[in-house]
Amino acid sequence: MSGTSAALKPPADAVKPVRHPDAPAPGELLGAHYEHCFGCGDGQPHGLHLQARAGEGVGVTAEFTVQAAHQGAPGLAHGGVLATALDETLGSLNWLLRVIAVTGRLETDFVRPVPVDTVLFLDAEITAVHGRKIYSRATGRIGSPEGPVAVRAEALFIEVKVDHFIDNGRPAEIQAAMADPDQVRRARAFEVNP
Repeated sequence: MSGTSAALKPPADAVKPVRHPDAPAPGELLGAHYEHCFGCGDGQPHGLHLQARAGEGVGVTAEFTVQAAHQGAPGLAHGGVLATALDETLGSLNWLLRVIAVTGRLETDFVRPVPVDTVLFLDAEITAVHGRKIYSRATGRIGSPEGPVAVRAEALFIEVKVDHFIDNGRPAEIQAAMADPDQVRRARAFEVNP
């Protein structure tokens, strides 16, 4: 990653991340944390519908297909959509620690254009933890997990309590999520960075 800011460098006393014993098993599909999430939700017709799987250790893999609705320049993915895919993948890592966390900082390198109809394969890992701060990085490759690198990112996530969403979200959506009779869906709506 070129030009990484000091805010994304873990301090000397940061600790190595440890996968929570109740984290999803390696290979397990994580599924959408919230139906209306632009990154992973099925309720967004033009969303990314990103599919993330738990990896080994404190890593995840994900993929999504760039659709025509995701283009910026003719026939190419919009850079903001690619940053969203990286953010969504990096946010999924927090399930492996079993914490609620939000993006504090995201720095992205755009290495090469990503054409419409391309599958982007993403690989992410947590690199360090320091108190409420979670440091991570991700790489997106074109066409296969070994394909050419198209995008890279480093991020800092901050652990928060569920009150962060309740106090700051739009009341109608918060109330609807909290009223869901499915306890698992209700809890998962607040598990990952929105």
